[in-house]
Amino acid sequence: MLIHPWDEATREEWQELLARTDFGQLVTAGHVDGYPVVVPTHFLYDGGDTVLLHLARPNPVWHALDADPHVVLAFAADYTYVEAAWNADPGTDPDVGVPTSYYTGVQLLCRAEIVDDPEEKAEILAAQLAHFEPPTSTRARPSVDVESDRRQLPGIRGLRLHVESVRAKMKYGGNKTSEHRDLIAERLAERDGPMDGAARDHLLRRTTGTNPD
Repeated sequence: MLIHPWDEATREEWQELLARTDFGQLVTAGHVDGYPVVVPTHFLYDGGDTVLLHLARPNPVWHALDADPHVVLAFAADYTYVEAAWNADPGTDPDVGVPTSYYTGVQLLCRAEIVDDPEEKAEILAAQLAHFEPPTSTRARPSVDVESDRRQLPGIRGLRLHVESVRAKMKYGGNKTSEHRDLIAERLAERDGPMDGAARDHLLRRTTGTNPD
């Protein structure tokens, strides 16, 4: 992922995003049939250097991890299309403007630890359920002492991803003048597409250093 200096996200920025993001794509360094394995998955980030998740035992990801435990957990958020005329520099012909994309991209570079111990798998499931289930959930805490849980646990394997480094990018017109960014923010507000508001907020915050009203 290319990250220009003006697009690099701070630790505070990507940590804030991870606090509200729990779905991404796990990409392996090891190959199966000549290609990396890419697994869309929910995950639980602990706020430090560990990510927890589990996957079905038949998943081809395990063969890739046996070959190489290095993985990337990647996700994108708050993305939108910036129209050609909007992105054209002031004073230039908008009919030959170059469009662009605004987005946030985060990649956690990790070493995967496979978890097969039944009690440890139950602990991973318990942590995930505590995060994903609503407060009114009546789901009992997963345990090897519960017969149905004990019977199903062999069908999954747990993963602890140990985060070794982070690549994080927030591409929101950082190479444009503040006046131009203000104009693009106005256009995003007018269009009001599915993620235009979030992109606009990032654009204005990274221009002024403050949260927009």
